[in-house]
Amino acid sequence: MTPPTPSAAAPLEVTDETAEKSTTSPGPSGSESRSPRQLAWRRFKRDRTGVVSAIIVICFFVVGLAAPLIAKLYGKDPYTTYGLSNPGLLGDNSYPVKPNGGIDGEFWFGVEPGLGRDVFTFLLYAIRNSLLISTAITVLVMIVGVVIGVTAGYIGGKTDWFLGRVIDILLAFPQQLFFVAFTPVVLNLFVAPNEDTPTWIVVVSLVSLLTAFGWSSIARLLRGQVLALREREFVEAAKVTGASPARIIFKELLPNLWTPILIQGTLLLPAMVTTEAGLAFLNVGISDPTPDWGVMLGRAAQVYQDDITYLLFPGIAMVVFVLAFNLLGDSLRDALDPKTKR
Repeated sequence: MTPPTPSAAAPLEVTDETAEKSTTSPGPSGSESRSPRQLAWRRFKRDRTGVVSAIIVICFFVVGLAAPLIAKLYGKDPYTTYGLSNPGLLGDNSYPVKPNGGIDGEFWFGVEPGLGRDVFTFLLYAIRNSLLISTAITVLVMIVGVVIGVTAGYIGGKTDWFLGRVIDILLAFPQQLFFVAFTPVVLNLFVAPNEDTPTWIVVVSLVSLLTAFGWSSIARLLRGQVLALREREFVEAAKVTGASPARIIFKELLPNLWTPILIQGTLLLPAMVTTEAGLAFLNVGISDPTPDWGVMLGRAAQVYQDDITYLLFPGIAMVVFVLAFNLLGDSLRDALDPKTKR
């Protein structure tokens, strides 16, 4: 009997090794095994501009929230008029005696012309107040806009028509002029003209007014998204299985809307920061002595010709924050929806 030749056994041996390698070979590539959220996070980490912008934004929020602690460690507060109580800080013209706005080892950012308040602590509390107010407005605007936009898009019919006309009317308003003209009217509903308006009433009025007239663009965007999504197969399948409208909205529609919601939120917050500061600058929002970015810029506009240092700190801080947040919004958009990246 002739023994089997090596050539006859070779194909079988190679086949076994191939099968073994195929069973031990790694599965799909890393990008294929990751979820969309993980892929978005990976794309975002690769964007240096987005990462740096996120770090800057986080630092602003940390500094704002920790303003009382920082002021305590620093040893000063934003309300004490150091220039009036300490001789030698302000000259006869009410401007700092020392150069560069009175910057020294005791007053890191100098002192305010006129009253001599510490600029560093005033700026810390201004960042704190402006960010808290703007964040509250942004959260409420997003909630109202999402609810109305999803409702109009999913229900349709007369409800969609009515809400669409309300959105068109609100978008037709010149909002900045309307805020300037209507804010004092709202405040006079709660406080007599000859009485001092409490700060909390001003804050509540600002949040309510900017929320009432700021949700329309978000709602219009989400309405269009829902109109396209409600005709998709997975929504029709959910209806066939007897799912309730609430379940369809929360389980089928909203998970597909998180990307535009998050992107719009990151773009809305810096817009609210500038709007709130603009109202304070025009003396129809937060007013002195409450620290605020707009209050500082309004005061700086009066003294910048003789003391430009007082203008630099709040101006640079606001520009850096708004620019960083806008860049962060662009990076998030590119990470969550790479098709929009050019």
